[in-house]
Amino acid sequence: MAYTRIKICGITREQDARLAVAAGADAIGMVFYPPSPRAVSVEQAVAIAATVPPFVSLVGLFVNLAAQDVARILEHVPLGLLQFHGDESPGFCRAFHRPWIKSVRMKEGTDLLEVARRYSDAGGLLLDTWRDGVPGGTGEVFDWRLAQGGLPLPVVLAGGLSAQNVGAAINSLQPAAVDVSSGVESAPGVKDAQKIARFVAAVRHADATHQGYEHDK
Repeated sequence: MAYTRIKICGITREQDARLAVAAGADAIGMVFYPPSPRAVSVEQAVAIAATVPPFVSLVGLFVNLAAQDVARILEHVPLGLLQFHGDESPGFCRAFHRPWIKSVRMKEGTDLLEVARRYSDAGGLLLDTWRDGVPGGTGEVFDWRLAQGGLPLPVVLAGGLSAQNVGAAINSLQPAAVDVSSGVESAPGVKDAQKIARFVAAVRHADATHQGYEHDK
């Protein structure tokens, strides 16, 4: 069966990490971008990381953070994947010798093939919604038609996802993974157990439906 990986991002509390893991999330995302309402300190991140069991990925989100500051976080927080949302060059992204993905803010005219060529050694491209001056986490859906067509890198789909639309998103793009934050919250940085459970269930239903369709063809 096709299996869409699920990341719950913007985790700020230990109990929310436990909720996400219990619901079946494959990855937990923590934001190291101080202007974000979901930003965490190194101390918070260490405490959250301690609640996450083996085989669930810990992902750190960065936006134009200085290399020495990224390195300092990595000394304390056992991140398995780095997610870059700023203007980081491919050389910067690979300098930390950890798996990494690059965010692309989608709008009309975005050349995904060129981005994929430039960041060819990324583990994937995370597609989010363009809003001027905002590096991600807008809670808004972009036009998924902008991302249709074969890409040489795996796609992680973000941008305004929720239990109500993630099935349609998966059916449209068949991404390798989906990334949700505000769509499973009761307040910025505070996750809702029922919304997480419904989101995971919607992803798994879409996976099963798509697999059944492929089998019947």
